[in-house]
Amino acid sequence: MKILIESFEKKFLNLHQRSFEIIQKTPLEKLFWQPLEKNALFPINSCGEYILRSAGKIEQNFGGLTTKLWDDPFEWTLPEALSTNELILQYLNEVEETRKKGFSFIQNDEDLKKTLPAPIKIISLFDLLLDTLIIAENFQGRAIAIFRLFSEEKLS
Repeated sequence: MKILIESFEKKFLNLHQRSFEIIQKTPLEKLFWQPLEKNALFPINSCGEYILRSAGKIEQNFGGLTTKLWDDPFEWTLPEALSTNELILQYLNEVEETRKKGFSFIQNDEDLKKTLPAPIKIISLFDLLLDTLIIAENFQGRAIAIFRLFSEEKLS
């Protein structure tokens, strides 16, 4: 059976589509706009940065799942490297391909019980997917909040 796997896949696909839509609807001049000055106690990033962090978490964990390399994509997802909407959209598509590749290794719901050495500790595949989804959605939610500060456009 693949009931849980299909549910996870649907959630990750929805996350990808929302991120894609946010970036498409964000004007270039607002992509890395910060509503407040950087503050160490209460850091607020830009819409673009939060989308990159969301995608970066997915890339890190699915990259780890498929290659056993748990590299943090922080360096190659900096605003300096992905400075335009088009570059971010390209990156989002690359992350989506990595995610699809990761799911191709999961044959059935029983596989979700398997454990693997994730970056910090041994964790079940189910917990890895759930943690990844929670963190990525959290970052995306922050991006949506920043988006709402400068746009009244509807998001699906």
